[in-house]
Amino acid sequence: MSWGTELWDQFDNLEKHTQWGIDVLEKYIKFVKERTEIELSYAKQLRNLSKKYQPKKNSKEEEEYRYTSTRAFLATLNEMNDYAGQHEVISENMTSLITGELTRYVQELKQERKSHFHDGRKAQQHIETCWKQLEASKRRFERDCKEADRAQQYFEKMDADINVTKADVEKARQQAQLRHQMAEDSKAEYSSTLQKFNSEQHDHYYTHVPNIFQKIQEMEERRIVRIGESMKTFAEVDRQVIPIIGKCLDEITKAAESIDHKNDSQLVIEAFKSGFEPPGDIDFEDYTQPMKRTVSESSLSNSRGDGKSEPKFGGKSKGKLWPFIKKNKGAGPEDFSNLPPEQRRKKLQQKVDELNKDIQKEMDQRDALTKMKDVYIKNPQMGDAASVDHRLAELAQNIEKLRLEVQKFEGWLAEVEGRLPMRTEQARRQSGLYEAQNTSAVNSCAQDRESPDGSYTEEQSQETEMKVPATDFDDEFDDEEPLPTIGTCKALYTFEGQNEGTISVAEGEMLYVIEEDKGDGWTRIRRNEDEEGYVPTSYVEVYLDKNAKDVYKSLQKIS
Repeated sequence: MSWGTELWDQFDNLEKHTQWGIDVLEKYIKFVKERTEIELSYAKQLRNLSKKYQPKKNSKEEEEYRYTSTRAFLATLNEMNDYAGQHEVISENMTSLITGELTRYVQELKQERKSHFHDGRKAQQHIETCWKQLEASKRRFERDCKEADRAQQYFEKMDADINVTKADVEKARQQAQLRHQMAEDSKAEYSSTLQKFNSEQHDHYYTHVPNIFQKIQEMEERRIVRIGESMKTFAEVDRQVIPIIGKCLDEITKAAESIDHKNDSQLVIEAFKSGFEPPGDIDFEDYTQPMKRTVSESSLSNSRGDGKSEPKFGGKSKGKLWPFIKKNKGAGPEDFSNLPPEQRRKKLQQKVDELNKDIQKEMDQRDALTKMKDVYIKNPQMGDAASVDHRLAELAQNIEKLRLEVQKFEGWLAEVEGRLPMRTEQARRQSGLYEAQNTSAVNSCAQDRESPDGSYTEEQSQETEMKVPATDFDDEFDDEEPLPTIGTCKALYTFEGQNEGTISVAEGEMLYVIEEDKGDGWTRIRRNEDEEGYVPTSYVEVYLDKNAKDVYKSLQKIS
């Protein structure tokens, strides 16, 4: 099967076919190029997606990643980043192994094709020239033969005419002989030209054209093989990254399997546990007996239900805040006494750990300077040993100060840990307010009578019936301007606000939100201009809205 023998007369069609083959190759190159652009775009979008959901440094989101579920999500984001990298590898390999190589090959192919068809046209032109020479020789031979016949006929006519002179007859005879000679010469030339043409034509159709067409056939077959190899490479480039992509997916699966719901539940306990005991039973109060309750409005209620704030029957009285929930205008107290016991313990422990790290850092600097001083003592030419004494003294002072700070915070930590219930108990936040410990005058008196589990003794319960004068703490809050509303909320359950700073709500009631949950599990709400307080966050459904009042009115109409 050879194009030279089978397609000897299809020069033009072969030229069109080979051009079509190059067009197909260029189309495939364009296809691969667009595929690489898609891979790059996909990789970029995956990276941006992963970056978008990465936790921001030094933000609240970063704290959330202590849970196993969020850590698994973070691992998924990291693996997606690696997954995107493999698509970039696909794009790079396809560009270098297919697009780049085929582009160079197409240029070479075009040059080779041009050369072969140039040779073909040259051979075609040569055979056409030979054909023209043959035709010219043939026409000349034909013309000379006709001229010779006419000259012969003229001589015979002259020779037969008796009136013609002998000289004219001789002249006609010579002319006839000359024409015959010219015809013979033309015949010989035509014969020679014909033999030459036949030889050239044989070489053209059986040697030159087959050779040229064979080269064109080989060129076309190489193109076909090359595009097939490129298609294999196209698949192989994808196949090479499949194991790595599989590892990424395996890591995502592994991260998902590492999620521990029990551990996350325990972390929630550690994050929000207050350390208080649930409230005890509430005593029956018989209003049929005339009683004068002299409980001060500013006194603290007993966590066991031994005392109760004076009920409100109206009037303009602001609900007082707990000491540990009060939003300080400045920085909080150094001993974190404004926090519930469990949260306070965690903050103190964190502070102790930070101070110990600072001490270790200072000690490392001191050890390094001590070694430097020893080197200076042994090799005075390297430096003055006395030059580091001042810095060593500063470090020693810093270490001593930090150790005193550690002792102070450890003392507070020991005090808190001595008052908390056993760590193994599943203590819950009391439904009322936290116990009012670690605050100003009233609280400092009560702390001496506090039992280890955080409750007050009967002795303290009796003393709360004495009226306590209003403290600066109360005055400070009385002078504060009312906070603006930031939304509304709907009570999911009925809550009896028995303790100071709380407010009672009925199920389904709509109220204003004036302060969000700060992480302690309580939300500050307002019923009207003068009645506000805290309720457990889990008891209400909060709707934050810029136009909170309008929303509130519309919800009131619906209810």
